[in-house]
Amino acid sequence: GEEVKRIESAGADWVHLDVMDGIFVPNITIGPVVISSVRKLTKMPFDVHLMIQRPMKYVKMFADAGSDMLTIHVDADGDVKETLKAIRDCGVRPGITLNPGIPVEKLDPYLDMVDLVLIMTVDAGFGGQSFKDVGLSKIARVKEYAESHNPKLEISVDGGINRDTGKRCVDAGATVLAAGSSLFGAADMKKEIA
Repeated sequence: GEEVKRIESAGADWVHLDVMDGIFVPNITIGPVVISSVRKLTKMPFDVHLMIQRPMKYVKMFADAGSDMLTIHVDADGDVKETLKAIRDCGVRPGITLNPGIPVEKLDPYLDMVDLVLIMTVDAGFGGQSFKDVGLSKIARVKEYAESHNPKLEISVDGGINRDTGKRCVDAGATVLAAGSSLFGAADMKKEIA
């Protein structure tokens, strides 16, 4: 709760919450109960990144917990289109996520169903990794699609984001930067966000 308040007072626009199930990625983090608890502390949008094997099973729980956006991985188990539809049916904005090793073309069947595309520039599941340049061309390709089909599509980037890599991502077409270590490790988070 204190960290959510800190993020808000430092001037962040959204709170990006990483949910890990210990199966899709090796680590385990928070679940709907924690999201519900911190939801009471802020009106900032909650961008909830589901790094979980079977997202369909948990869509309603995370929606009810106060998520504004739910992003699932393109390679998670289950019917991706049905899961994205279920997210929207819960009144939450759906998103699709792509890890660095997956070709960007895997997003194509879902781009018209989502409000957000999350390009991972590190392998999902571990903080503090170094930025991988392979994400820049993927951002640019999604940006091309957005310009001709969906100008409101948010293009988010997560992994190794700092002042330098963030600028490179925005130059490639990103509209949202999800930064972790560079903000939480900064002496002055507000200055870093600015």
